Amino acid sequence: MNSLQSLPAEAPDHADALLERVADIADGPLAALAYRIDQEGHYPLEIMRALGEAGGLDAHLGEHPRFDLAIGAMQRVARRCGTTGFLVWAHQVCGLYMARSGNPALAGARLDAHRRGARFGGTALSNPMKALSGIERMALRARPDGHGGYRVSGVLPWVSHIAPGQYCGALAQVRDDRDRIQGEIMFLLECDDQVELRPCPTFSGMEGSSTWGIRLQDYPVGAERLIADPARPFIAEVRAGFILLQAGMALGVAQGSLDSILEVEGQLGHVNRFLDQRPDTLRAELEDLERRAGLLAATPYDDSRDYLLDVLDLRTQGADFALRAAQSAMLHQGARGYALSAAAQRRLREAQFVAIVTPAIKHLRWEMDRLCREQWPAGEETSA
Repeated sequence: MNSLQSLPAEAPDHADALLERVADIADGPLAALAYRIDQEGHYPLEIMRALGEAGGLDAHLGEHPRFDLAIGAMQRVARRCGTTGFLVWAHQVCGLYMARSGNPALAGARLDAHRRGARFGGTALSNPMKALSGIERMALRARPDGHGGYRVSGVLPWVSHIAPGQYCGALAQVRDDRDRIQGEIMFLLECDDQVELRPCPTFSGMEGSSTWGIRLQDYPVGAERLIADPARPFIAEVRAGFILLQAGMALGVAQGSLDSILEVEGQLGHVNRFLDQRPDTLRAELEDLERRAGLLAATPYDDSRDYLLDVLDLRTQGADFALRAAQSAMLHQGARGYALSAAAQRRLREAQFVAIVTPAIKHLRWEMDRLCREQWPAGEETSA
């Protein structure tokens, strides 16, 4: 399973070559760094640069976007290190915001540097995605500055793949001088000297993701930083792709867990056969999820409700599968998998992250319930 099962047979040679280059980086230098990333909080920008140079960060951009290749690249990375797989996702979606913004100041050389891993940026949409769903309040507030721009204030508790000199896509609620809500803007938040970065609590995993709290006070957003104004139509446009790309994290962590099971099959298979979730069962489920991801990746800008429901369902089932695969790997490995340095133990924490990162499983189910209730009004029955 070295490629997405849905990768078309007629795919050009460069697609296979791209995935091979990414796999070489993941299986070599990234695998060697996985422990440092997880246990020492090493932020692997050298790996991200190599992935960018290999074409592993921008397959979903350009004239002929290939979301299947973007997911496939992320899967290969997350198979060796879930933290770096998460960074790839954050970088990919930031590039998506810039490319789809229509703002010349965010395209051209700026976007090219992002695509090839010469500059880095993530996404600060955890709070906005939940706020737009009615789960929590919008953390950032913007006020018009009287000159066609805005001043933004507020606090975001944690934003990943940022550091001084880097950037992220962010969203703020616009209020007028009477504090009336006027919609939202999306903008590129550059971590310059006007932005206060605050250390986060130590997490059980993902310490290498360079996650910070952000505090803004009258942060200036001019036309050159705007991604979308108003923001909601843009969010609706990229929402499915934002969520779909996360499949690469779930698939990679699950595949790494399957690797851990197979690693001990020769020695422990005689007793492990009494466990549930055996390798053949997990492999078949992984291949089915890969196939579904590939089919959905063919139309990432489908704006239909049914398509979004399919994406949400895939993301939910992918997270659940990653949890089950990681738990199974621990049981198959036994005591050796419980060592702090063991990949199986690390993947258990990575799978938990896949299940809680926005949108978390509970958020995904919230959205699916809302969409289904909108589709079938109360009291309306469907025929069998």
